Amino acid sequence: MSQVINLLLVEDNPADVELTRVNLEQAKIHIELHVVMDGAEALDYLFQRNAHVDAKRPDLVLLDLNLPKVNGNEVLAKVKADSDLKRIPIVVLTSSEAETDIAASYENYANAYVTKPIGLDSFNTIVKSIEDFWLTVVRLPPKKD
Repeated sequence: MSQVINLLLVEDNPADVELTRVNLEQAKIHIELHVVMDGAEALDYLFQRNAHVDAKRPDLVLLDLNLPKVNGNEVLAKVKADSDLKRIPIVVLTSSEAETDIAASYENYANAYVTKPIGLDSFNTIVKSIEDFWLTVVRLPPKKD
């Protein structure tokens, strides 16, 4: 596949950002990773405003829930309510195992909910599984102009 996959990672933990980046660099496909560190910046990126007016529309979003400024479920709700953005798949990738967070994420139309495991090897396995499924197996929606 010669197509570039634009992936937006919304994550405030620098260690998780680095682990994700390292794992995705080993991918068999070309992934352009964009990282934002809080929910407000995620919304600016996705709605292409403020410092992100030229941001590339992501093909997939990996979204943490526990974010500063605007939490992940608020980001999810705003994106899925927008007619231009709602078809972008969003995978919630968070440390929360709370049933209320899982339910709220799916009520806000998350495409998947994945709990971050404890431990480096388990985290690597999760990122690889997301890559394999969402970027190799699944057919993503075509890019809108």
